[in-house]
This record gives sequence, C-alpha cells and structure tokens, in this order.
Amino acid sequence: MKNRMYLVTGAAGFLGSNICRQLVKRGDQVRALVLMGDPGARYLPESVEIVEGDLTDRDDLERFFSVPDDTETVVLHIASIVTVDPGYNQKVMDVNVNGTKNIIRLCAEHPECRKLVYCSSTGAIPEMPKGQAIKEVRYFDASQVNGCYSQSKALATQAVLDAVRDYGLNACVVHPSGILGPDDYAVGETTGTLIKIIGGQMPAGIDGSFNLCDVRDLAAGTIAAADRGRSGECYILGNEEVSFREFAAMIAEESGCRKVKTFLPIWGANLMARMMELKGRRKGEKPLLTRFSVYNLSRNNKFDSSKAKRELGYTTRSYRETIRDEVAWLRKTGKIADIRSASSKKDAHQVAMAH
Repeated sequence: MKNRMYLVTGAAGFLGSNICRQLVKRGDQVRALVLMGDPGARYLPESVEIVEGDLTDRDDLERFFSVPDDTETVVLHIASIVTVDPGYNQKVMDVNVNGTKNIIRLCAEHPECRKLVYCSSTGAIPEMPKGQAIKEVRYFDASQVNGCYSQSKALATQAVLDAVRDYGLNACVVHPSGILGPDDYAVGETTGTLIKIIGGQMPAGIDGSFNLCDVRDLAAGTIAAADRGRSGECYILGNEEVSFREFAAMIAEESGCRKVKTFLPIWGANLMARMMELKGRRKGEKPLLTRFSVYNLSRNNKFDSSKAKRELGYTTRSYRETIRDEVAWLRKTGKIADIRSASSKKDAHQVAMAH
C-alpha cells in the first residue's frame, strides 16, 4: 500500500493553515506550498513539510509535486489572491487563473496524483434574484459575475471542469462563501471588521447581509471533498444568510463592546461610497468604502449547501459560537483589549471611591 501525502497550496493562509492543522490532527502527511518569506508559515504544525514557491513558476511547482516512488498525492489547491477592488488586475488573473492551469497540468503529468480539490468561491456562481437560493451550476462564465476576483475564480473553475471532461482528471470543486473565525493571523477583511466594531471604530453599519462560514467548518468541508467528493462535481460550502444588524449585535453581546446603533440604507451607503471614491481618487488614497463593497452587502447572499451536506457530510456551527471563539482568540493574541475585564476594573475602582 502506498503512502499518501496531501499537497496544500496557500497553506500559510487562513483556510489553508486550518486545512493543514486538521489533516495533521488526523495523522496525515502534509506538504505545504507557501510564498517565500510568508510570515504565516510559522503558524503551521511542525510536522508539515514546507516548500517555498510561486504558482506561476513551473520549476517551483515541479519541486512541490515531486514525491518518493512509494507515495501517492492528493492536491488541495487553496491559494489565490483575494481583492475587493472590482477593476481588472493582471496579477490576480496570473495567480488565480494561470496558476490554477499550472496546477492542473502538474496533476495531469504526475500519475501518482490521485485527486485535485480546487477551492473556488461562491462569487464564481451567477447571482440569482433576491429570495432565491443560489445553487451549484455546471458551467462558469466570467461575464456573468461581478468583479475581478469572482471573474478569475469563474475562469479557473471552468478550467478544472474542462480538464475533468477532456483529460479525465479526477477533480472536484468547493465554493466557500465568506470566511470567519479564530486563527486569522493575517487579519483578513472580516476579522478587520470585527476588530473595528469591537474597538468602536465603526460608527455606522450598512443595512445589508453576509454569508460567512467558520474557517474550521470550511476546512473540514474541503477535506471531506478530498475524501468523498465526486469527480466533476461542485459543492457550495455556505452558511445561513445573516444581516449586518444581527452580526454586529452578536459581536457586541459576545465582546461587551458598544452596539453599532446606526445603519445606513443601501442607497445612502452607495452615495457615501461614491463620494469617498472621488475623494480617494483626488488624494491618491484607498477609499474607506466603495460601491463594490456596498454591492456585496446588498446582493443575494442566500446559498444552498444541501448538496455538500448530503454528499460530504458538511456541517456549520452557529454564528454566535464562531464569534465567541474569534473574540476569545482576538483577546488571547492581544489584537483587541479585554473590554469586560477593563470595565469590571473601572466599576471596582468606582465602588472603592464611593466607600
């Protein structure tokens, strides 16, 4: 019987590192592809073999794929550049599309590679009218989705499915929605929002919604796709839709911070975003709010994960549990102050003064 090794790209990232931890925990052999000098690599388990390299460099990938003769591999392709700027970006296309095509080629050239799991995005799937749950599709068209990131993921996903059809590649696709949870050492978009709300740096929210999953559930769902996912199939890994109001209220309850009381209507947020974009362009600065970020809160964020639940055994924990765990991790790592202990000290001091 051959040894099995899991090859994980983007392993120093939020999702990739969680996948590595879960694989190691169940006793699997893991090799990680990380960018040279990526600070996130130091948070990976000691037993993970690290290969520094770039998705766009075929020599780097050849080193990553080369294993002893008695070893078979399963590739989990998680790496990509995420951008909230909707404009065309050649670097995003090079890494997300051409990098994925490089991975596909290496999988095809290496007979010991038993399977590829590609991590796409729900953004690659065309949006349905509000109220209608978005399901998996059979074909991906970049012209049907909004923003450079989603377009790059649509192109890459279709390249994977084409390889299944044309070369018989054993590959399946997972589509995570948003990502949330502890151990986000690089502080991504959602973790940054949590920190701002807890620190009182977000005086107003927007009357929109998200669809966010606990990173630990996404990692488990991706590994389940490697174990049980059918070739040529796509699986949405989503959660319940949650409004910004509900989300902010849960953060306040779990962290003890002040509640966000003002929520702008979508039209008002669009107006403000337009003004901020103009000001940013004039000053050469990144705007605090963009119309694209408002669109992401106003769009249909209802995704149907029933296929992943049925075929992969995918499950999601509640938003409250994830927020509680993330707040505890943010406190533990010093990314936020312990508001509750600070306020109890203040109360004790006031009581002492009163006596």
